[in-house]
Amino acid sequence: MDRIRAGISRDFQYVTLSHRWGEGEPSLRDIEGHTIYGMSIRGGFGKLQTFCRVALEWNYLWAWSDTCCIDKHSSAEVQETIGSMFAWYRQSALTIAYLSDVTDIGSLGSSEWLKRGWTLQELLAPERVVFYTKTWSLYKNITSLNHKMDVVVLEEVEGATGIERRFLKKLSPGLDDARLRLQWASTRTTTRAEDIAYSLFGIFNVHLPIMYGESSENALGRLLAEIVSQSGDISVLDWVGEPSPFHSCFPAHITPYSKLPTPPARLNTEEQPLATGEWLLSFQVLRNVFRSLTTAAAVQPRTPDTHAVTHQRCLAT
Repeated sequence: MDRIRAGISRDFQYVTLSHRWGEGEPSLRDIEGHTIYGMSIRGGFGKLQTFCRVALEWNYLWAWSDTCCIDKHSSAEVQETIGSMFAWYRQSALTIAYLSDVTDIGSLGSSEWLKRGWTLQELLAPERVVFYTKTWSLYKNITSLNHKMDVVVLEEVEGATGIERRFLKKLSPGLDDARLRLQWASTRTTTRAEDIAYSLFGIFNVHLPIMYGESSENALGRLLAEIVSQSGDISVLDWVGEPSPFHSCFPAHITPYSKLPTPPARLNTEEQPLATGEWLLSFQVLRNVFRSLTTAAAVQPRTPDTHAVTHQRCLAT
C-alpha cells in the first residue's frame, strides 16, 4: 500500500507557473480541446508551451498555470481558486518563476515580478522555486534544485523586498506578524484595485467573499477587520494617512503600512506613573475598538471626519 501511495504521489506531482501576465494570455476556453504544442506561439501561448516543456525537463508530467487552469467565467470557481491558491502553490512539487523582464545578465532584484501583488504569495507559498530569465535560462545559471535556498538569490530577494530570509524559506499562512505581512504588500501593485486585498487572503489564511466590483477600500477594510477580529492584533491600527470610508480606524490604502510602527518613547522615572495610567486607558479603549471591528464587515461604511488618522484617532473615538 505504501508503494502504491508513493507511486501515485510521484506520478501526480505538479509544477506551478509564477509570472507577470502579459498580452494575449490563453484562457481555459482557448485551450480546451486543443493540443498545447499545436497552438499558436503568439503572446502568452508561447510562454505556456515553454513552461510545459521546462516542467517535462524537470521530469514532471503535470503543469498548472493561473491563466488557463481556471474558469474565470465561473464566480464560484474564482472564489474557490483565490481561497485555495496559497495551498496549491505550497503543495506543488516545484514553482517555476518566469522573469520576462530580466535578461541573462540582469538582476532579479529589479524585476517587476517582485513588485506585483499576486506574486507575493507565489514567492512565499512554494517550498521550491526556480527562477528563469527572459530567454528561459536558469537565473545566473544557478543549477540548485531550489533557488529559495541559494544564498545569492536569497540575498537579492531580501534586499529588494525587505522580507527576512527566514520567511522566504518557509512561511506558515496565518495571522502571526500581521503588521509585518501588510508591510511586505504595501509597495506592491495589482491591475484590479481590489486584488491588493484578495491576494493576501491566502497569506493570512482568511476566508472571505470575493466581490469584484467593490471598492479597494472596502476589500482592504474587510480584510483588516477580519485580522483584528480573529487575532486581536491591534498593530494594524498603527498607521498614518487617509482614513478608509469602510472604517476610520483603517487606512484607505495599503501603502501606509510601508512604514514600521513607531516604537514607544523611553520614559524616565518621574514620567512612568502617568504613562502607565495613559497606557491602561489606551488599552481599554483599544479593546472597545477591537470589539467594534469584530462586526465591521456587517456595518455600512461611514464617512470619516478627518483626512489624516492614526491609531491615536481610534483612541479618541
